Amino acid sequence: MKLRSQPLIRLAALLGSWLIRLWMGTIRFRLHSMDGISHPADPSVSRFIYTFWHEGLLFPAALKARACTLISKSADGELIARVCMHLGIRTVRGSASDGGIDALMGLRQQSGRRHLVVTPDGPRGPRRRLKVGVIFIASCTDLPIVPCGLTYSRAWRMRSWDRFALPKPWSTCYCVAMPAIRVPRRVNRASLEFYRQLVEEQMRWATEAAEHWAALGTRQMPLPPVPQPAPMASA
Repeated sequence: MKLRSQPLIRLAALLGSWLIRLWMGTIRFRLHSMDGISHPADPSVSRFIYTFWHEGLLFPAALKARACTLISKSADGELIARVCMHLGIRTVRGSASDGGIDALMGLRQQSGRRHLVVTPDGPRGPRRRLKVGVIFIASCTDLPIVPCGLTYSRAWRMRSWDRFALPKPWSTCYCVAMPAIRVPRRVNRASLEFYRQLVEEQMRWATEAAEHWAALGTRQMPLPPVPQPAPMASA
C-alpha cells in the first residue's frame, strides 16, 4: 500500500531512517579501490559521481560523506527523499522522463559541494543495464564517474525487478571501486554510447569482482577489462 498522506510519509521516513541506521550499523564494510584512491573522497578536495546498481540502494546510508542523489517525483520517491534527508543525504527530484532539465540543473548546482550518487539502472530497470542519463550528468558537471560494484556476504533478495539486496545483520559488504572515468563536456551520440557501454562494463566487472571477493575471501581478482580509445567528439 502506497502512502499518500504527508504526515504519514514524514513519520514513516523518520522511523525508516532510524531503522536503516540501526540495521546498517551492524554491517561490516570492506572497500577495495582499483587505483588506490581512498573512497569516498573528501568532497572539499575532489568530488566524484559514484555509480552502483539499484539493488544496493541501502549502500549510500553507509558512505558517511557529503553526497547528493537523484530521486524520482513519484509518491514512493517522496518517502525515499525524506529518508535520505534524515540520513544526511541531499536529494534532487526528477528523472529523464519527468523534470529532467530541472533535475540536471539541480545536480550541477550540488556538484560544486558534494559527491553525486547515482543508480543508473533505476528507478524501473532493466536490472544492471546502465542508462545514458549518468553520462549526461558527468558531461555537464565535469565530475569523473567512479563505477562501483558491491555485494553482501549474506543477504535476502527481494522479488522486485532489481532483486533488491537486504543484508542480513552482522554480514559484510564488499565493494570494489574502479578507476575514475572522465566524460568530456562535448560529446556526440557515438561518444555517449561509448561511455555508456564503458561505465556499464566497468560496473559489471566490479560487481563480479566484489562477488568473487565475498565468496572466496580474497582480493586476488582477474584483470579488469581494458578500455578502448574513445571516439572523437563532434565539433
